[in-house]
Amino acid sequence: MKTQREIETAISTRTAQFEQEYMGREPKTVRVHLVGDLLVVRLTGVLTAAEEHLIKSLPVGKGRDLLKEIRTQLIETARPMLEAMIHETTGVKMLSLHHDISSVTGEKIIVATLVESPYCRDAKKRQPA
Repeated sequence: MKTQREIETAISTRTAQFEQEYMGREPKTVRVHLVGDLLVVRLTGVLTAAEEHLIKSLPVGKGRDLLKEIRTQLIETARPMLEAMIHETTGVKMLSLHHDISSVTGEKIIVATLVESPYCRDAKKRQPA
């Protein structure tokens, strides 16, 4: 059984690998928070150079809409991989998946709801010196 921090770290590492291998770019940062049965993943620096160029070169809003549409399709296609990764890491099945990306900041949010809160062992407390 893992601690909450071990689960969060494993999800962070595996999400960065997924982004690199599947989406083509490793994010600058990945932060993961497990709150009960809710898994929140925040990634920064996920836009590729091509995506940034697309956003800037098309009329206002058109590039953003196209980016979101493409990214939604990619995530939906990869959903079975994400579900498996979350289940393997937490020991709990995923109930639903929500995501969004900002064309302005290059930040991406993934929120997964789980069928229940994962069982976590308490972290060992440090003894005072």
